[in-house]
Amino acid sequence: MIKVAINGYGTIGKRVADAVAAQKDMEIVGVSKTRPTAEALIAVQRGYPLFIADIAHKESFEKTGIKVAGSIEEMIQKADVIVDATPGGVGVSNKALYEKYGKKAIWQGGEKHEIAGFSFNAHANYKEAVGKQFVRVVSCNTTGLCRIIKAIDDNLGVLKVRAVMVRRGADPHVVKKGPIDAVVLDPPTIPSHHGPDVNTVLPHIDIVTMAMIVPTTQMHMHAIQMELKKDTTRDEVLAIMKAHSRIGLVQGSTGIKSTAELKEFVMDLGRPRSDLWENGIFEASVAVVGKDLYFFQAIHQEADVVIENVDAIRAMVGSVTDPAVSITMTNESLDFVAI
Repeated sequence: MIKVAINGYGTIGKRVADAVAAQKDMEIVGVSKTRPTAEALIAVQRGYPLFIADIAHKESFEKTGIKVAGSIEEMIQKADVIVDATPGGVGVSNKALYEKYGKKAIWQGGEKHEIAGFSFNAHANYKEAVGKQFVRVVSCNTTGLCRIIKAIDDNLGVLKVRAVMVRRGADPHVVKKGPIDAVVLDPPTIPSHHGPDVNTVLPHIDIVTMAMIVPTTQMHMHAIQMELKKDTTRDEVLAIMKAHSRIGLVQGSTGIKSTAELKEFVMDLGRPRSDLWENGIFEASVAVVGKDLYFFQAIHQEADVVIENVDAIRAMVGSVTDPAVSITMTNESLDFVAI
């Protein structure tokens, strides 16, 4: 069994913990929190040993009925791989601790590529991650872009990508962040960071991205245009999308044409936390004009990177060297079939 620790049991960390716990070849040896929050209580109720940053605060946790297993340093020593899901910009300060104990570690897209020197997407560069000590799983938006760009490039060739990211303003539980009544250019300069981030995984792709944030918490929406190397048809493109295990097509017959309706649909499917692990491409939007491909895709910012973390763990440990095998193992363990 691969022993996994989750450093940072928050939006991403708690989801990765549950996904890892569902794997037949992995086990959770601990998760961490800095404060005695509701998430810390849930972690203990789920049976995850809880470790804290400052052991001097142990009493404040245990006063609220949250049992503390030890310090984060002790947790790290127990693990084969640490998934660092601390807030963006915090994870870099943990690297020295992972190096001290010679541990493998995974960071999230909130950290810069340089922290690990290798950015990961299971369908794009799994084999290159085999045996690595440090890996960064790219952000939710970059994960969604890499999946579809890689699939289209492999089958039809991609000359260039131009994409607009319409991003949620904050996650649903974040009550002190906006915007409330504005569309904010984020950033106002071009390109946004998403294009260069795609190039950390797919360096040969000519991509320019623009981004804004809007008053919603549900999901991100991408408006994408690709110039292709080969002539194609809409049906051929749809077949490529349908064949991908982590790309879902939102059928026009469902009447779904918004992120809110898509989230409700996934909730009704019974997904844990109503998570959309796949890209949600709106089938009605897929259009081919000459060699240009257009479509909209929805990206669930809390969820799509979760399964990528699981595959990254296997690659780094080297227990599974075939990406298709790991991807299948991960998907099946979660009863995940793309919509």
